[in-house]
Amino acid sequence: MKVLIADKLSGTTVSALEAIGAEVTTDAKLTAEDLPAAVGDAEVLVVRSTKVTSATIEAATALSLIVRAGAGVNTIDLSAASARGIHVANCPGKNTDAVAELAIGLLIAADRRIVGATNDLRAGRWKKKEYGKAHGLKGRTLGIVGLGAIGKAVACRARGLEMNVVAWSRSLTEEKAEALGVGYCQSPLALADQADAVSVHLAAKPETKHLIGEEFLSHMKDGAILINASRGEVVDTAALIEAIKAKNLRVGLDVYENEPSAGAPDFDQTELAELVSCTPHIGASTDQASEATAEEVVRVIKTYKDTGRPVNTVNIRAASSAVTNLVIRHYNHVGVLAGVLDELRNEGVNIEEMENTIFDGGQTASCTLRIDSEPSPKTIEKISGEKNIIQVMLK
Repeated sequence: MKVLIADKLSGTTVSALEAIGAEVTTDAKLTAEDLPAAVGDAEVLVVRSTKVTSATIEAATALSLIVRAGAGVNTIDLSAASARGIHVANCPGKNTDAVAELAIGLLIAADRRIVGATNDLRAGRWKKKEYGKAHGLKGRTLGIVGLGAIGKAVACRARGLEMNVVAWSRSLTEEKAEALGVGYCQSPLALADQADAVSVHLAAKPETKHLIGEEFLSHMKDGAILINASRGEVVDTAALIEAIKAKNLRVGLDVYENEPSAGAPDFDQTELAELVSCTPHIGASTDQASEATAEEVVRVIKTYKDTGRPVNTVNIRAASSAVTNLVIRHYNHVGVLAGVLDELRNEGVNIEEMENTIFDGGQTASCTLRIDSEPSPKTIEKISGEKNIIQVMLK
């Protein structure tokens, strides 16, 4: 199995992959533009920040698995991968603690204006009176938008700061919120109305694009804090700049709309950077997170090598079009299932999923076929009549 790693990962990744028999090539300098020419006959492509475009997928001659060494997959063209039958897998939860830690760091930095104070001191300006103006976080309310693994980790740390925590998430209910020890908000706007600070932890999806926009920002309190360490597309940048100026919001950002791709040296959103505490998308970049992610990358690839089915696949269709299960109990002989498939093909029945289980001793097996239409009684009778078929059942 040939593996191309197109980003900088923990050094243990290569040795662990080689230990399971993989032939590994690494090039951390590859960009999205370089990848089409570099992917070659790699069967597995591992990326962290480098974008995987349709051009790369079309250029690949043997690619069957793309692994994102992180949680978000918005840098990978999922439609193009699915159209070519290429698995896309991620490594969710491995950077949870790192991102949560940075979110809390940005929260404190925004409240105490640490970046502005540092810049003034470096310029020789002693502005103690100005930077001594801060609300403090103890006893204040933090609203968390998106209560997944990272949101929960932020909530835990915020309680350590003796903050009150409320949350909104699409799947959050009053009962779940109570069990997690957070206040329940029925909507993002209800959260914005009551929060002294907001921390955003949402994936980039069509339904989350600019969720933090003009309306949400208008509901935030004057002087409130906004932290985004999730995805830049979730926040409407133009609306945010206006809200900072109009409402004196204090903001901490690690992610940005249209941020540079991996390896790109220039960042042109300097107007925004002048107004906020900010970092260059480093939320997941700690040694602890890197090692945990590296282990998960290896697990994903090893599982794929051993079974042909990688864990954490994100582009498998959620709802099958299959309408019934055809269960074939059969003797474990060569060509038995091929004959069954031929009969289904002749009737125009498509197989959505297939699983064959071998019993102890290796003499018999049971195959479950998820199919998109029910075979005719004549076809069932024909399959049942084959000498190596024990039983045929529709479930």
